[in-house]
Amino acid sequence: MKKKQFETILYSTVGVAAMFVLLVGFNVVSAAFKQRIDLTKERAYTLSQGTKAILKKIDTPVKIRFYCTRAENATPETVFLRNYAQQVADLLDEFKQYAGGKLTIQKFNPTPDSDAEDSAKLDGIEGQAVSVEGEPFYLGLAVTMLDETVALPFLSPSRERMLEYDVARAISQAITPQKPIVGLMSGLPVMGEFNPMMMRMGQRGQEPWVIVNELKRDFTVKEVAVGVDKIDDDIKVLVVIYPREISDAAQYAIDQFILRGGKLVAFLDPLSIADNRNSNPSNPLQGAMASGATMDKLLKAWGIEFDVSKAVADMTYKTNIRGQDGRPQAAAAVLSLTKDAMNADDVLTSQLDNLLLPYPGVFTGTPAAGLKETVLLKTSKNSQLIEKIMAQFGGGEKDFKASDKEYALAIRLTGKFKTAFPDGKPGEKAGEKKNEGEKKDGDEKKAETKPDNSLKESSTDGVVILVGDSDMIFDPVCVQVQNIFGQKIVIPQNGNLNLAQSMVEQLAGDSNLIAVRSRATLNRPFTVVKKMEERAQESYRSKIKELEASLSETQQKLNELQRTKEKGQQRFILSPEQQQELAKFRQKEAEAKKELKQVRKNLRRDVDSLEDRLKWVNILAMPFIVSLSGIGLAVYKRKRTAAK
Repeated sequence: MKKKQFETILYSTVGVAAMFVLLVGFNVVSAAFKQRIDLTKERAYTLSQGTKAILKKIDTPVKIRFYCTRAENATPETVFLRNYAQQVADLLDEFKQYAGGKLTIQKFNPTPDSDAEDSAKLDGIEGQAVSVEGEPFYLGLAVTMLDETVALPFLSPSRERMLEYDVARAISQAITPQKPIVGLMSGLPVMGEFNPMMMRMGQRGQEPWVIVNELKRDFTVKEVAVGVDKIDDDIKVLVVIYPREISDAAQYAIDQFILRGGKLVAFLDPLSIADNRNSNPSNPLQGAMASGATMDKLLKAWGIEFDVSKAVADMTYKTNIRGQDGRPQAAAAVLSLTKDAMNADDVLTSQLDNLLLPYPGVFTGTPAAGLKETVLLKTSKNSQLIEKIMAQFGGGEKDFKASDKEYALAIRLTGKFKTAFPDGKPGEKAGEKKNEGEKKDGDEKKAETKPDNSLKESSTDGVVILVGDSDMIFDPVCVQVQNIFGQKIVIPQNGNLNLAQSMVEQLAGDSNLIAVRSRATLNRPFTVVKKMEERAQESYRSKIKELEASLSETQQKLNELQRTKEKGQQRFILSPEQQQELAKFRQKEAEAKKELKQVRKNLRRDVDSLEDRLKWVNILAMPFIVSLSGIGLAVYKRKRTAAK
C-alpha cells in the first residue's frame, strides 16, 4: 500500500516537473516570435496589412530608439505608464519580426544625467513631469534612416488605438524623406490667424486646424489664395475647404490644374458651423442664408449639381445634440453615419464605421461623358432635403417625409475631364467685343486678343473627390484636444480626420497608411438601441401630427362658428357651441399629451431594459461558460473514474 502511494507521489512530482519544463520551453520559444493572440472583432492588436506593406518596403536599415524610464521609485502614474510602455515594446518587437532584418530596436533607460538622457534630448524626446517631486519620465521613440530622423516625443496612453498608426507613419516618413507638395485653399482661417495687436495685448492668435497640422507631418503644405488665377506646377494635390465666394478666375485655375494632371479634394458645404461662428449673433438668419460654398462652374462642367440652399435630414442617422435649453435634442440634419452609409468596396471607406457630418449637402446629377462616379458616402432612404434654415434651427422633423432615395454625400470622379471654360481664361477676350464696331468700309479689323493657351481636356485620367460638408474636419467636430503633461494631445472623436487624411494620402502619399489608421477609430454602436429609438420617435412624431391636425380642425370650426354670429360685442364672447368645441379640444389635447408621455415612458423603459440585459450578459456570460465547462469536465472525469 505504501509502495503504491510512493509511486503515485513520484509520478505526480515527475509529471509536474515535466509540465514546468514544457511551459518554460514554450515561453522561451514563443517569446522569440512575439506573436499576440487577438480576440477583438476588429483585430485591433494584429498588425494590419498596411503596416506589413510599409515594413516590406524598407530597403535600407532603419533604427528605432525606444526611450522609457525604468527607475526603481514608483508612483501610480509611473506604474501606469510602464505598463503601457510594455505594450509599446511588444508592438515594436512585432514590427521587427515582419521587417525581415531591416529594422533594429534599441531600448534606452534615460535616467538623470545619463548618456541615454542626452541621446533622448538629441532625438527630440523630452521627459514629462508626471508628479510634483518626481524625476522626468521618458516614453517616446525616434525612427532613423541615414540622416533622416522622425520623433514621437511622447507616446500617450490616450492614443493607444492610434499607436500602430503613429509608429508606422513615422517609419513611412523616415524612409520617404522627400515630401509631396499639397496645396490648401480655403475661405476659412484653417491655416490659423496671427494678429499683432492681439499679441501685444497678451492674447494668442488662432492656431491652425488639426487637419492642417496632420497634413504638415506627411506633406509640404502650401497655402493657395481663394482669388488665385494659377495653381503652382509643383503642387501634386489641391485640398479646397469651404471655397466661399470663389471667383471664376480661381475656378479656372483649378480647372487647368486638373487638366494638366493635378488631383483635387474639395469640401463643399451648404451651411458651415465654422463660418457661422463669425456671423452676426444678433441676426443668425442672415448668417445662415449667406453661408454656403460651392464651385458652380466646375461642377456644371462635370455634370454634378450641389444645391447650397438645402441640407439633408436623415432620421436613420440623426444625432442627439445639446439644445438651447441644455437638454439633448435630436437633430435629423446632423448625421452620425454608420458602416451602412459607407462604400464597403472602396479602400477609403471600407474600414470606417463612424462619421459625423453636421448639416451636409448632397450631390445629384449625371457625370459628364468620360467621367465615372463612385459614391463614397450616402444617406439612407429615410432621408429628405430641407431648407438649410430649417436644418440649422432644428426644423424638418415635424413635417418629415422620407424621400425613399439614397443621396450621395461624398463622391469620387475619375476619367478624362474637359474644361469648364471653353472660351479660355475669364476676362481675356473682353477686347474682342470692344473692337467689333470698329470696322470701316472695306477695311475689316480683327480684334487683337491674346492667344488661348488653355487646356481643353486632360490627357490622362484625373481624380476629383467631392465631399458635401466642410465642418466634418472642423476641430470641435472631429477631435478632442487634451493637455497631458504640458503636451497637446489630439484624440480623434470619430473617423472624420481619418477619412480626410486618407483622401489626400491616396492621391499623394503612402496609401498603405489608410488601412492602418482606419482601425483606430472603429466604433461598435448599439444598432438595436438606435432602431428601437427610431421606431419610438416615429410613433412620437405621428402623435405630434395628430395633435396639430386636431388643433387645426378645432380652430377651423371655431372660425366657422364665429362667422355666423352677428357683429358687435358678441364676437368677443364665446357661444355655448364654441365653449363646447373648446372643451372638446382641451380634452383631446390632454389625451394627446398623456399618450405622448406614455410613449416617452415606454421608450425609456425599452432602452433601459435592453441596456440592463446587455450589461448582465456581459457580466455573467463568461463566468457562466467557464462554470458550465468545469461542471461538464467534472462529470466527464467522474464517469471515466466510475468506469474503471
